[in-house]
Amino acid sequence: MTTPASIQDLLREENQKEALKDEAPLSFWQIALIRIRRDKLTMAAIIVIGIILAASLLSTPINNALGVDPFDTDLLAQFEPPSAKHLLGADDLGQDQFARLIYAGRISLAIGFFSAFFILTIGITLGMVAAYFGGFVDDIIMWLINTLNSIPQLYLLLILGALFEITPPLLVIIFGFTAWPFTTRLVRGQVFSLREREYVMASTALGASNMYTIMKHILPNVIPTVIIVAARAVGNLMLAEAILSFIGFGVRPPTPTWGNMLTKSQQYVFEPDKYYLILPAGIMITITVLCVFIIGDGLRDALDPKLK
Repeated sequence: MTTPASIQDLLREENQKEALKDEAPLSFWQIALIRIRRDKLTMAAIIVIGIILAASLLSTPINNALGVDPFDTDLLAQFEPPSAKHLLGADDLGQDQFARLIYAGRISLAIGFFSAFFILTIGITLGMVAAYFGGFVDDIIMWLINTLNSIPQLYLLLILGALFEITPPLLVIIFGFTAWPFTTRLVRGQVFSLREREYVMASTALGASNMYTIMKHILPNVIPTVIIVAARAVGNLMLAEAILSFIGFGVRPPTPTWGNMLTKSQQYVFEPDKYYLILPAGIMITITVLCVFIIGDGLRDALDPKLK
């Protein structure tokens, strides 16, 4: 039979266990999350990016609710200024600028995020393989990197833009297969130092496979740097898309992107009454890229303990 004294002992042990749980050290990711939450500027940038992403992803139902379509033309509404019918006015074809702006956000953001995904996938894989195995494998990968780096990326993009009709999926592929060398070099340098650590050498000595060692011990230590590179890459790729559109080699109308909307509006720069055609796309590019860079800086501060 359990006595009151034994019950009290059991309760005391449970309380001690709970206290030990509460005093358990925080993990690396928990500390990083706390740092991000305390960074008001980064949190503000995350909220703004969240709003832009939500508006872009929900562009179709939003436009349907407003009774507008990004591809409809209405010659009777040419250059109509902002009004209840056209919130951001209409262009030379009578197309609703607000409908095109939020729909274009979906395209521009997709180009940035999916291109960054391909770049990181290729860069991380080749960087880890080159550094971990070394030798002949490393020589081949470094030869590929040096070959691509010897060709100016903008020049290569212009050639491809002249040869093919640039669509969003094709632009993602082009960015993905031409912009990975920087990530590969960065990951390769980190893996060179990581593979000499005691826990990696111990894993290999205990008979762990190369795949297990890479996935268990090396990749988790590379991820913080990769996250920072990803945040920067999204902003840079969105700027690259806007630059290509501005010089006429980006995604072509009628598919709207912030880049080609800004390009189309440049002819009205000296017409102050048509400000509604110039400002929205430029403001969205500026705000989005700025917020992405702020988030990248915040992640760098949160994930790098040496900066604290």
